[in-house]
Amino acid sequence: MRFLNRWLSPNYSVLLTLCSLFIFIPLISRGLLGWSQPYGYLSDIAVGSLLTVLLYQRTLLIALPLMIFWSILTLANVELISAVGRMPEVTDLHYLTDTQFVSRSTHGAGLSHPLLAFALLINIALYLLLLLRQQPAARQPLAGTWVLAPLTLLAAHAVLQYRAPSESDQWFQFNLPHKLAAEGLSNGEQDLQSWMSNQPPGAPVDIAGLQQLDLDGTPLLRQAGRARNVLIITLEGIPGAYLSPSRDALRSPYDGNTMPRLSHWAEQGMLTADYVLHSHQTIRGLYSMLCGDYAKLDSGTPKGVELLNNPDRSQQCLPAQMRQNGFSTHYLQGAGLRFMAKDQIMPQMGFDKTLGRDWFSNAPHLKFPWGMDDKGFFEGSLSYINELRQQEKPWMLTLMTVGTHQPYSAPADYLQRFPDSKLAAVAYLDDAVGDFLDALEKQGLLKDTLVIVTSDESHGIENLSLASAWGFNLILAPEQQQLPRLKQGIYGHVDLTASVLDYFALPVPNNISGRSLLRDYSHGRQIISYTNGLLREHDGKGLFTECDFQHVCRRYASPGFINDKSHYLGRFTGKAARLLSQQAERLNQSLRGANPSQRYQFANHQPIELKPQRTDDWADNLVGAQYLELPENTQTTVTMKIRAVNLDAAGATLQLKTKEYDRDVKIAIPPLPTLTADQPVSVSFTFNNLDTRKAFSFHLLGQGNGAITLDDFSVTTTPRTDSMVAAQSETPAAETPDEEASEDLHN
Repeated sequence: MRFLNRWLSPNYSVLLTLCSLFIFIPLISRGLLGWSQPYGYLSDIAVGSLLTVLLYQRTLLIALPLMIFWSILTLANVELISAVGRMPEVTDLHYLTDTQFVSRSTHGAGLSHPLLAFALLINIALYLLLLLRQQPAARQPLAGTWVLAPLTLLAAHAVLQYRAPSESDQWFQFNLPHKLAAEGLSNGEQDLQSWMSNQPPGAPVDIAGLQQLDLDGTPLLRQAGRARNVLIITLEGIPGAYLSPSRDALRSPYDGNTMPRLSHWAEQGMLTADYVLHSHQTIRGLYSMLCGDYAKLDSGTPKGVELLNNPDRSQQCLPAQMRQNGFSTHYLQGAGLRFMAKDQIMPQMGFDKTLGRDWFSNAPHLKFPWGMDDKGFFEGSLSYINELRQQEKPWMLTLMTVGTHQPYSAPADYLQRFPDSKLAAVAYLDDAVGDFLDALEKQGLLKDTLVIVTSDESHGIENLSLASAWGFNLILAPEQQQLPRLKQGIYGHVDLTASVLDYFALPVPNNISGRSLLRDYSHGRQIISYTNGLLREHDGKGLFTECDFQHVCRRYASPGFINDKSHYLGRFTGKAARLLSQQAERLNQSLRGANPSQRYQFANHQPIELKPQRTDDWADNLVGAQYLELPENTQTTVTMKIRAVNLDAAGATLQLKTKEYDRDVKIAIPPLPTLTADQPVSVSFTFNNLDTRKAFSFHLLGQGNGAITLDDFSVTTTPRTDSMVAAQSETPAAETPDEEASEDLHN
């Protein structure tokens, strides 16, 4: 009884509450979420016990904020993994703790794990109640020697991983703080190794194998294809594992019958199962597909944005090439166009018409925050195709769905049939694209049109290795009898442009990379991808390499890129690991080079309808200047000129916000005056980038009755000169909030 009373005392009850928050809840949730793996449990115990030792009997001002911060990280981490199948990187820390991110991620469906949130909240409340019962004089923090126990566990985790590395996803192996700390230490180690090796920055790295245009294979068709038109159907976020023929071909352990109707169509055409997606994010996937080049293999400014300053390279993209050869070119998507500047990037690629959500006049079947639901989208697309078929010119049409983008949306009957909204949305898309392809066949379009079905990126599959990089390519051609049902070999988005041009026997520009899906090759090829924080490369000779966030690389003997049963050969770090990263960095510079100066113009002079009330920084954004990289030690100048179009007498209220990794950041932006019919707004301001800013976004928000026109929204970044630095140091601090260098406002 004395022993029981001792453990029920306030002191030990507080200790038990801390253990519950930092150790027991993570361990139990790991098991319930299906993330069971010895390394993960060891990481949870090590980090949880370390926090318990450090916070036991500390003051409320120290313990409570850290407990709340821990709970937010834990919950947001689980939500992110459930939604997009990846664990955060170091640069996502602000992204995860931002309440706006959490609210947007769970829009319409609430938290996907409300019991976890409830358990964390109750635990903190219980801690506060117990602390109030405790006498302040009785509080005695644990001795410092107790820290040795969790530190020993962390050291054991590192040693075990080195001797027997796991192939599981990051969240199976790491608690989130452990992962973030390990990543930071690894980056520091890499910097030290680079410094000690005296390797000059920017040393030349051979990337010829990745940039090569290879049309030396044996053609599958005896002559140019008979199709008159080309239709590219891009499905938001769909991994190749959702197609049963892909799973069967690669012997994947994934057993979900997720998209039966598209799987049926995959059995009718030529399916490429070992198909690599090179990155996350729609604009990056579209760039790789349509411009025959690798997208950025990091979170830097998308190459699609950089394309706006490179008209020569733009003319080599597939739409521009098809237009030069007599095709009318069209791009149609279910979402709005301004986000990430697709209203400018797609025309720059060579599309004659670029249309988004505003084009659709047919009624949607359900309300979705990003745009048209998939069924309504394909119904509208079918009517658009019928219009194209009336014209004399051949045409190229690229379609982009949005319904399987987070937050996932589906009708009530689908939500009732499936365990979560994600699978319900995928099933809804499967029926929608199945109906669409059935209609195309019934109308005879498959007899004169090359149809390609693929996805822009993969939203991943929990517990499935490589799912974040696994795509698919399905070709339906008039010459289907001459094509194999299953295309052998490793291909990826970088190959799509060369493949379409090769099908029509059109010349392929030399700057295009990749191979043709319409050819057989007797030898392998080098190919690379960066998804879910992992840089992966296949050398085309049976060697697959994967480098994680700690810059630790593992080699496997694998005939293909997507292969769950490859043979582990060992791990390496140091110079060899840096070489792969340097190849990725060289590929990232294919459009802009190493020049830190850059200028982007995001104004398109088209009327933009305002809403009487704005509700969302993303859906209501009026400019497409998102996810830019602003290099360190540079200065950025933003210039805006805005005019009113049919505004009422009250005018329009405008606001410009800035975000980094989707989180609000403070930049000294001058307030924007009210915009009226006779009083345009013109603003210019400058700020410094002492450190590199990545995933940096501008959000121009407005509300009013009528429309506006952006005549100018330019973002210019140049290196800081000695005179700029001197002027900055001489400027009183009160006049330079948040490193502001200068500003000018007039209307």
